[in-house]
Amino acid sequence: MEDLYHPRIMELAADIPHVGRLDAPDGAATKVSRVCGSVVTVELKIENGVVSKIAVHPKACALGQAATGVLAMHAVGATPAEIRAARDGLSAMLREGAAPPTGRFWELRHLEGVREYPPRHASTMLAFEAAVEALNQAQAKASAK
Repeated sequence: MEDLYHPRIMELAADIPHVGRLDAPDGAATKVSRVCGSVVTVELKIENGVVSKIAVHPKACALGQAATGVLAMHAVGATPAEIRAARDGLSAMLREGAAPPTGRFWELRHLEGVREYPPRHASTMLAFEAAVEALNQAQAKASAK
C-alpha cells in the first residue's frame, strides 16, 4: 500500500485546483465507481479548439482525487486530443502495463503503483473518463450550431 499512497499522491489529492462549478459549461459529466462509490464531476468550456476553463467536483478516494488534481492542473490550454490521449495512456498504464503518459499530463506517472490493485483502477480513471465525456458533449454542441 505504501507505493499507492506516497507523498506526491497525497499532495495531488490535497491540492486540487479549479474545484467548483462553471456557469453554462460547454460539456459536463459525472462518473461513479461502482466498486468504491467515488464520484467525480468535470465541467469545461472550449474556445479556439482548447479547454479554456475547467471545474472539477471530486468526492473520491485519494487516488481518484490525485488523478483529478493532475487533470485540473493541466487541462486549461489542452486540446481534446491531448485529454483523450492522457485518458487512454492512463488506462493502458493501469490495465496493460504500458509506460506512463508523457507530455502535459506526465504526473499521471505517480499513479503507476495502482496497476497492481485492479479494484482501484476505476476510481483512478474517473476524472479522465468524465473529462472525455464532457469533451464529447462540448463537441456535439459545437457541431449542432
